[in-house]
Amino acid sequence: MGREISGVVEMSGSDFLLELRSEEIPARMQAGARAELEKLFRREMDAAGVTTGAITVWSTPRRLALIARDLPQAIDAVSEELKGPPVGAPDQALDGFCRKAGVDKADLEIRDVKGRETYFAVKNVPGRAARDLLADAIPAIIRDFSWPKSMRWGAASISTESLRWVRPLSGIVALLGDGVVECEVHGVTSGAVTLGHRFHHSGDITVGNADDYAVKLRAAHVIVDHEERQDLIRQGAAKVATEAGLKLVEDEGLVIENAGLTEWPVPLLGRFEEDFLEVPPETIQLTARVNQKYFVCEDEAGKLANAFICTANIEAEDGGARVVDGNRKVLAARLSDARFFWDVDRKKTLAQHAKGLERITFHEKLGTVAEKVDRVAKLADWLVFDAKAPNGDHKLARQAAELSKADLVTEMVGEFPELQGLMGGYYAKAEGLPVEVSEAIRDHYKPVGASDEVPTAPTTVAVSLADKLDNLLSFFRIGILPTGSKDPFALRRAALGYLRLVQANELKLELDQVVHAWASQRVAGLPEKLGEFLLDRLAVQMRDEGVRHDYIQASRSWQGRPDMRVDRVESRARALTNFLGTEDGANLLAGYKRAANILKKEDWHGAESEIARTGEEDPLALVDDPDMKAVIDAKMSERHAKELSYTPEPAEKALMDALATAEPAAAKAIAAEDFSAAMAALAILRAPIDRFFDEVTVNAEEENKRAHRLDLLAAFRTAVHKVADFSRIEG
Repeated sequence: MGREISGVVEMSGSDFLLELRSEEIPARMQAGARAELEKLFRREMDAAGVTTGAITVWSTPRRLALIARDLPQAIDAVSEELKGPPVGAPDQALDGFCRKAGVDKADLEIRDVKGRETYFAVKNVPGRAARDLLADAIPAIIRDFSWPKSMRWGAASISTESLRWVRPLSGIVALLGDGVVECEVHGVTSGAVTLGHRFHHSGDITVGNADDYAVKLRAAHVIVDHEERQDLIRQGAAKVATEAGLKLVEDEGLVIENAGLTEWPVPLLGRFEEDFLEVPPETIQLTARVNQKYFVCEDEAGKLANAFICTANIEAEDGGARVVDGNRKVLAARLSDARFFWDVDRKKTLAQHAKGLERITFHEKLGTVAEKVDRVAKLADWLVFDAKAPNGDHKLARQAAELSKADLVTEMVGEFPELQGLMGGYYAKAEGLPVEVSEAIRDHYKPVGASDEVPTAPTTVAVSLADKLDNLLSFFRIGILPTGSKDPFALRRAALGYLRLVQANELKLELDQVVHAWASQRVAGLPEKLGEFLLDRLAVQMRDEGVRHDYIQASRSWQGRPDMRVDRVESRARALTNFLGTEDGANLLAGYKRAANILKKEDWHGAESEIARTGEEDPLALVDDPDMKAVIDAKMSERHAKELSYTPEPAEKALMDALATAEPAAAKAIAAEDFSAAMAALAILRAPIDRFFDEVTVNAEEENKRAHRLDLLAAFRTAVHKVADFSRIEG
């Protein structure tokens, strides 16, 4: 269906101001509300065919404001034509077109389009004043506004049809130019009057137009621009900290939240009792941040200071002393709770706390957290003692794993779940456990995200690996895998953590051995399932580094089977990326594809076809198997000795000689897992294969020549496959 619009929108450059005033809008909802207001306004303007200039949206705790520049004063009549289905189309198609166009069948016109009669819907929209358009748009915007949580209020709230808003809507300012756009929503009538700061200004403020809105509110102690308030908080907090000889601990989330809580932000510094510094600093910072929205400071040595910075919403005559004192008392009560938790939790050892894990269910199909800890401890011990990945003390790894989740049942972590692991490390240190154990407990959740620090201490690495592997294997074994965007058990994050640990610590872990150690038996299909998932995550991770997914696909097999070592797949994919980025690599790939196409067309497997008798579906499935190499080589030699009854052409002989040199050199490099060297060995085949195709007729009339040359291409293909499966490379 096509669409044509005729008519002109007259632009006279008037600015439009809309303010929606209410009780306090939660700070966490303000960014979404700004986006929603702009989206709905644009929807209304687009539907009317109105093009606006720049749109600005602001928010404070008590208001949302939108300013749209260069709106027309009037909109000319518009004629809109929609091309529909041809005459004779099914009734369902015609009915659907009418519904979409908003017309009746009787109103449709029939026109000739390239010799075929076709339905058209013609809609004539009369001209109207922009003020009338906005008067209809404002109620629609308010009614359709989406909030994460909303409420009804007043007598009308008994009806489910009444207005829902984040807090009771109390005022609407709507001005086009210097004139009011008159409308009414839920008993609130639009006008030009707003209110200033709750404490610093009393009485109404009459707004003249969009340009004097922010100016008049600033005079009434309201800064409507949320970004300006954020800047004032950043700069003001840093300033008061510096004046006290301290350094602000920056926290952008707190900046945004405090800007959403104040209309006239004034950062103030206060002090709390030094005795509270006996509590772990992260506990103090989290208490101040989460419960009170305060910033904290560090001293010159980089240690947490007994200072906090609160953001007042007023300018007090006493410089904020009373405000600071009130906030200090509230913070002291919170810190007293934290100190109480700290003291109570240390009355038990971590081993005693760990017994409480028997009462916590990890998953209904996977048992308790205590059972999970047993699996993690066993695997951590194996990683260090048997796999040597990493090297370290397996007894320390087991001890750290056994205590790694003990802090989940402590009072402190019960209050602040964000501190799990971290508090376990502090409790282990206070208990006098080995440093390696306390650090492993503290850091075993790392790395959590792509930018998080990756542990390198052997005990920590073992526990972290074991924890992530247990999550992956446990859920994979019961058939719970991430689907689409849903990943309720954070298995993608666990996979990324595993990859980063392996990469940072240069570990060589065979997944089939890992699964056997974890389950105490072989679990059919589980290593392959885990390997596939990890390699999919690896492809996503490496995409940003310029490593193509098909290069990883080409590197996923090892000796004819799925490679169970992720590090080896990555190493081959990186080497392949570098090699194919060279002229030799690109040309060798082209030669390979040409050879592979000829062999496929001829259905020729060369000497490797003998392997088909083993029952393998893929005649090349075992070409990398060391046990089969001697068989293949013998078959090749036997065939060449028996069938090479002619003098090969120079280009043919050159390729034979190059293969005789490149294949053993590449094989030696592969055995040493030096894939860059293996691909460098293949590079000498580039010129001979190009020359071979230029000078030699593969499908010669003589059967012996044809067979030998096809065998030669098959040998070339096999040599390349031992380094990487070039058939999986796209393009």
